[in-house]
Amino acid sequence: MKKFIILIGMLGIVLALAPLSIAQSVSQSAQELVDASVSTQKALMFTTTDRITVPLRFDHYYTYEQVGEALRALHEAYPELTSIDVVGKSEEGRDIWAMTVNNPETGPALNKPGVYVDGNIHGNEIQAAEVALAFLNRLLVSYGSNPQITELVDRNAYYVIPVVNVDGRYHFFHDANTPSSNRSIRIPKDDDNDGLFDEDGPDDLDGDGNICTMRRADPFGRYKTDPEEPRLMIPVKPDEIGEWTLLGDEGIDNDGDGRINEDAEGYVDGNRNWGYNWAPPYVQRGAGDFPFEALGMRTIAKFILDRPNIIVVYAFHNSGGMYLRGPGSESEGPMNPNDVNVYNFLGENAEKIVPGYRYLVLWKDLYTTYGDFTSFTYNLAGAYSFVGELFINETETYRSPEEIDLPMDRSQERLKFSDNVVQGELYKPWKTFDHPQYGDIEIGGWVKMSSRLPHPFMLNELVFRNSSAVMFAAAQTPKISMEVFLIEKMSDNLFKVRVRLVNANAIPSMTYKSVEKSLFPRDILSVSGEGITVVAGGRLLDPYLDQVSYKEYRPEMQMLQVPGNGKVEFQFLVSGRGDLTFDYASRKAGKLSETIELSE
Repeated sequence: MKKFIILIGMLGIVLALAPLSIAQSVSQSAQELVDASVSTQKALMFTTTDRITVPLRFDHYYTYEQVGEALRALHEAYPELTSIDVVGKSEEGRDIWAMTVNNPETGPALNKPGVYVDGNIHGNEIQAAEVALAFLNRLLVSYGSNPQITELVDRNAYYVIPVVNVDGRYHFFHDANTPSSNRSIRIPKDDDNDGLFDEDGPDDLDGDGNICTMRRADPFGRYKTDPEEPRLMIPVKPDEIGEWTLLGDEGIDNDGDGRINEDAEGYVDGNRNWGYNWAPPYVQRGAGDFPFEALGMRTIAKFILDRPNIIVVYAFHNSGGMYLRGPGSESEGPMNPNDVNVYNFLGENAEKIVPGYRYLVLWKDLYTTYGDFTSFTYNLAGAYSFVGELFINETETYRSPEEIDLPMDRSQERLKFSDNVVQGELYKPWKTFDHPQYGDIEIGGWVKMSSRLPHPFMLNELVFRNSSAVMFAAAQTPKISMEVFLIEKMSDNLFKVRVRLVNANAIPSMTYKSVEKSLFPRDILSVSGEGITVVAGGRLLDPYLDQVSYKEYRPEMQMLQVPGNGKVEFQFLVSGRGDLTFDYASRKAGKLSETIELSE
């Protein structure tokens, strides 16, 4: 929907310079925009006007403004566990909010494994933000009463950005849209190469708050009325006479170039603009002119890299019922097999937690992507990263028990679901309209709050189960313990000391890709003590045969990774007496310290 103020301001110029037919269409469009502004509440029928309180409710959708209110309500209810940051500003000046959940009594956030969750990187993918909010709500409301969640909050730090594309979410609710429109970051683009930017997107011709489909009666059209459901159309066969020509989404020729809806907002895809394995627009639509062209992507990247403890990432999108891992493209090469084992463990359990969802490899099982977010977070931030594609529209059913396993036309079944389960809220009946270019047409079809997102009555289970998939991964972040398990006197002033680091969980202290590519320093085990000299030190290979891989230089400092559900052991030969301290420090797994006494 065009900005009303801009349109009115330009109306006189357009009427004076444009041909009569175009002037009439623009005048009509202006009046329809007035009508649409009156019907804004129709477009917000799935939201709430109630004051937002804690616990949060998930029987409706939150507008952009209400997401901010929800975060503030959570912070006010749990100020000791939460903080809110403005990560940055969007292209239109809106705040991008992040909430950190950390119990300061168990240590600083950066000294704990970090779990990052975001959603709504595409403007129309609104239920993704609801999952992020539900995850926060579950962590905080259940803290102190649920032992598992209490342990997760005490042991990890959580960084949650519910809405990445804040402009997109705002416009999805407040403007007319299709279920699939308004995905772009709001960077103006000249899609039709006419020197103008974003001047000819869809128009809400009938002012109902939706962008639906236009059709025109046409005996030479490629579609006919579905004989089983007159509101739907099916393609004609080669020997059949047509009834309808589909004209696309609602809209008019705003710029008088003979085309309709050819230059809407953007298009810069927030999930193709990241600074890893990026490819230009001629390779992949929506990539942007350069990596991190989008302001939000730039500031979120800095937010993540400023928190090097992040080892788990979940980015939620909106449709398909999938948990996706990289690589995004075959050209990246195969993933380290040890990391694949970790991904498989988390992904296969996500399939069990969220019935019907599939754990897939992005390029192999879906399609190729370049410059996507989770490739950035895995390859450059060293975090096990998933995209959660929410909602399976096949769950919109209207069947008898004996029909459950039978194939059925999805459009027909979804229409029956709309009619009988949600009382017609998802589909707009066809109505005539006098179009300034096409003449007599009809407008109807699926409304914007349909198709790619669940009706609010289905929302609660969706957000709860997907939040639980993140909880499962959070429960598997590295949990390291340190034990000095041997002190043996070798001579009057020489001791053999062995220390063991054990990881009780499935996720290693750093990804194997991070070790392989030296993305950042490995974990460090250091030995120190006043008046004590570390004569030798290295990895203990066989404790029974006393086989040790001694480090040639600086034996008091050992570089390592602690595998998932595994251990590493070290042996040191130490000269001296007194307190001997072992310090373990890891970017992703936290810090530990153990002191023993060397004496007679």
